[in-house]
Amino acid sequence: MSQVLSLWRSASGLPVVGGTVGKRVFSILFSQKAPYFATIRPRFVEIRPDYAELVIPKRRGVHNHLGTVHAIALCNGLEAAMGALAEGTIPADKRWIPEGMDVSYTAKATSDITCIAETDPGAWTGDDPHVPVRVRGVRDDGTVVIEGVIKLWVTPRKA
Repeated sequence: MSQVLSLWRSASGLPVVGGTVGKRVFSILFSQKAPYFATIRPRFVEIRPDYAELVIPKRRGVHNHLGTVHAIALCNGLEAAMGALAEGTIPADKRWIPEGMDVSYTAKATSDITCIAETDPGAWTGDDPHVPVRVRGVRDDGTVVIEGVIKLWVTPRKA
């Protein structure tokens, strides 16, 4: 099991402080791995193989000139969800790096945004080094505000 998935399972299941506090601690620690993630203050909801979900709180620090969540903050949230998914899913003998991101902005981000990343179970074990990660951001009312694919390049680890 990867370090990220192991830490997530430990933190979200802490019996003394509870899952909510453990998830917050995990979210802070994850944001330290890539400090730019801290700018959106992600709150991870769930991480499991082939799936990750987090929430970007709507606050002034991520607003654009319209008072909605900025497009790049949304992309940052999608990338954080993808990174957690990748770290929690990839086989130990492989490594990954993003190749690109294709997204469409489909509605105004007028609330907290739930960012979801998903892959198919067999995507990480095949011979094709290209792994597409489906991503989307959803408003509190269920409206999708951003959706797309983050393309990963997955190769064997060097010995």
